[in-house]
Amino acid sequence: MLSSGIKRGFSEERLKGIKDPKVSKDEGGYFIYTTNENVKVYFDAYYTFLEKTEAKAQEELAGIREKIGECTEDYEETLSYLRAKKIIIEQLLLNIHRYYSDSSNLSAIMSPWCFGTVVLEKIEIYKDKLSKGQVHDPNIPNYPFFVLRYIDEIYKTVLLDIFEFPDKAFSMRWQYTELLKRYSKVLSNVTSNLQSVITMIKNTGGV
Repeated sequence: MLSSGIKRGFSEERLKGIKDPKVSKDEGGYFIYTTNENVKVYFDAYYTFLEKTEAKAQEELAGIREKIGECTEDYEETLSYLRAKKIIIEQLLLNIHRYYSDSSNLSAIMSPWCFGTVVLEKIEIYKDKLSKGQVHDPNIPNYPFFVLRYIDEIYKTVLLDIFEFPDKAFSMRWQYTELLKRYSKVLSNVTSNLQSVITMIKNTGGV
C-alpha cells in the first residue's frame, strides 16, 4: 500500500483469479513477461519499487514545500527552481499512484527502467502543455519563463536521483516510443486498407 492509502491494483487475491496466460507463478511469486520489453517482472517486486519511490518522492516534496515557504518573492530564481522541481515530483507521484492502482491493464506492470522512461516522457508532454498554456498548474506564476526553463534543465536529473538510476537508464527510452509508433502505423494502414475495401464493395453494390 502507498502512503496515501492507495492499494495495489493487482493484489495476490486478484492474481489468483486471472486466467491470462501472460500471468504465471513460480517460487518467486506471480510474474509477467512485460508488454514493451518482454522481460520477466514479479508483481511484488514492481509494487515494492513503486512504494519505495513514492516514499522518497514524498520526502523530497516535503523538503521543497518547506523551502518554498521560507522564500520571499524577491528570490525569483530560487523560487523558480523549487517550483520546477515541485512540478516534476508531483507529476512523478501522480503517475506512481495511477500505475500502482491500475487493476485492469496488465501493461501497467513493467520493469523499473521502463517505468522511468514512461514517467520521463509523460513529464515532457506535460512540460510542452505548460509552455503552450494548455493546462493550469498552481505552481506556475504569472511569468513562468524561469520555471519552465528549470523544468527543462533538471527533470532528467531529478528523476534519475529519485529512482536511483544510472544515466544510461534513460538511453533506451526511444525503443518503446518507436515500438508504439510502429504499431500505430501498422494499425493505421490496416484501418485505411479496410476502409478502402468497404468503399469498393459499396461502390460495386456488394453491401
